[in-house]
Amino acid sequence: MNYSTFTTTDNCVLAFQSSLPLATPTNPSLPPSSTSSSTTNPNTCILLLHGFSGSSAYFTRNTTPLSSSPANHWVVCPDMRGHGRSGHNPSRGGFHVARLAADLRELLLHLRKSNALPNGSPLKVVPVGCSIGAAVVWTYLELFGETSLVADDVELAGYVFVDQAPLQDRAALGLGGTWGAGLAHRGCFDEETMLAAQRAWMAEDAGVRKETHRGLVGECLGYRFAPNTSDSIGVEEAERDEEFFTGISELCDGTWLARLLADHTRYDHREACEGITKPVLVMAGKRSGCFSLEGMGETVRRAKSGGNEDAELMVFESGHWLFYEEPERFNKELLGFVERCTKEKKK
Repeated sequence: MNYSTFTTTDNCVLAFQSSLPLATPTNPSLPPSSTSSSTTNPNTCILLLHGFSGSSAYFTRNTTPLSSSPANHWVVCPDMRGHGRSGHNPSRGGFHVARLAADLRELLLHLRKSNALPNGSPLKVVPVGCSIGAAVVWTYLELFGETSLVADDVELAGYVFVDQAPLQDRAALGLGGTWGAGLAHRGCFDEETMLAAQRAWMAEDAGVRKETHRGLVGECLGYRFAPNTSDSIGVEEAERDEEFFTGISELCDGTWLARLLADHTRYDHREACEGITKPVLVMAGKRSGCFSLEGMGETVRRAKSGGNEDAELMVFESGHWLFYEEPERFNKELLGFVERCTKEKKK
């Protein structure tokens, strides 16, 4: 994978990893045409979107298998604003899911311009939204629509939503209907729990911040949240996993994350799911410390209620970071879904 950057309309530099080498400000001599070869399928892009406090490094077990499969898809993993190597312009805000959705739109345009496809040949993209990454995709669809970039030769061929319910908070009233404890986020679901989470992420004490990052690992790795006798994770491997994920979280500005969290928990994406017309695959972890299978299944139910029969819930044996705990299955199922989406578009 190759790191590259681009600058958004609000002058924020965002980083992303690409399985194809692209021109960068430090290497402008690399022409778009050199990014593809006869063994690469550059018109199909798998876009992996990480979760809250994560980065593109989350997909260390996925990028090579996905990009080196017989189909040779283009794999792109952005560091979302405020995460990883990307900036966040704290003096200008930007701690909103809607801003991240706007960043996604700008990234898609940048990727299309960076790839020398023949005129009239669209870039077919399958976004894979993990955790808050799913919320970013839902918000993108609500703000811009599925076909907003068709004139720019960018097509969204299908969507994968990984371990995220369409509403984090509990809701008793509203047009979206009730949304109780069995459907909402397990730990951050109302004003009180959200404020507690904000205090933890903003803590000045290094020890408290470290425990916050460790707590995230405990919620998101299935073998930590709900261990069982079939787990074969040794002590050393568990320690490496914890160091890996806490190290990624520690790169983030805790105060900025806390403000993003407040915005994220309030979003209700249930109705937005009803407007999705392309194929939908929801991947859910049976041992997720974040959401129940019932809550994550709402995306499929809503898509079908909107007339989309090509929507499926797929359950994994692991947790919230199922792409990390079950990479072989994740990669296989994702490749199959992408092939089906893009082949249907070629008919």
